[in-house]
Amino acid sequence: MTNKKILNWGLIGCGDISRRRVAPALCDLNTCRLVAVSRADSSQLDNFALEFGAEKMYTQWTGLVADPEIEAVYIATPVHLHAVMAVEAARAGKHVICEKPMAMTDTECQDMINACQQNHVRLGIAYYRHHYPVIQRIKKIIEESRIGDVKLVQMNAFSSFNRKPGEPRCWLLEKDKSGGGPMMDFGCHRIEVMLNIFGKIETVYANTSNLRYKRNVEDTAIAYFGFPCGARGSLTVTHTVFESQDTLDIFGTQGSVHVPVLNQGTLVLTTETGKTVEKWPPHDNLHLPLIDDFTQSVLYNRLPAVTGETGLAVNQILTKIYANSF
Repeated sequence: MTNKKILNWGLIGCGDISRRRVAPALCDLNTCRLVAVSRADSSQLDNFALEFGAEKMYTQWTGLVADPEIEAVYIATPVHLHAVMAVEAARAGKHVICEKPMAMTDTECQDMINACQQNHVRLGIAYYRHHYPVIQRIKKIIEESRIGDVKLVQMNAFSSFNRKPGEPRCWLLEKDKSGGGPMMDFGCHRIEVMLNIFGKIETVYANTSNLRYKRNVEDTAIAYFGFPCGARGSLTVTHTVFESQDTLDIFGTQGSVHVPVLNQGTLVLTTETGKTVEKWPPHDNLHLPLIDDFTQSVLYNRLPAVTGETGLAVNQILTKIYANSF
């Protein structure tokens, strides 16, 4: 444990997630102090800094990384910038949380891990669902064999999304900036959930398609997984349909677990004795537990719950999904 009780943060990227979750978390946690923010668009930088009380503003992210007062950096930028920013931050001696997915390629992920290890700084990836109470509850149910041997796992993530050039978040549809479509953007979160629950994914098959939109990234993808326990899983993501879904269903030989909306945390446990409904809601600010855990890992000299190795493991599955698509 260090004697220091507060970690000085810099935030690179002042978009939607930063405004709704990251900056509020950094302001609400008494172990964090938001010192500086960076955004290339200077016209919006002033208001963001004023809103969240950041004392310093940088239109160039390299200036923020070089600031000696800043001890940790949160990177909330398009995916193609993650690796170069994280590596440079590590070389400047900053601890790093990077938004998901970790990077464009497995090699970039490993470069980020190596840079942080070589410079003795922590690296975390923003897979905040790792901290959901409902996920911890599911792991306990499985460990206690409440539903017998798991045989099938199904996850759906449906979110209608289409952007024209110049509109907010349009970069998500540009492959050279995002790396892929909905599988890369929010399918990665569900892959992390499966890895968290089951430990490993051994086999991967997938189909990526454009069912509705003509674009250079998929608008729909279905991945099929094999787990060491012998269970099989499927993950379906899409931008194309009206109905939103965020589901997790696990079927075992003696029961099943159903989470109708993962972000809400209601769990339905079905066994031979009947159905039980449990409530395991996440924090109101989904990012706060992840940022809190990472900050504690720095202050108390331990690893964060979601490490760079976690991010790499997810990226390796994503690589197989796109490579093995039929």
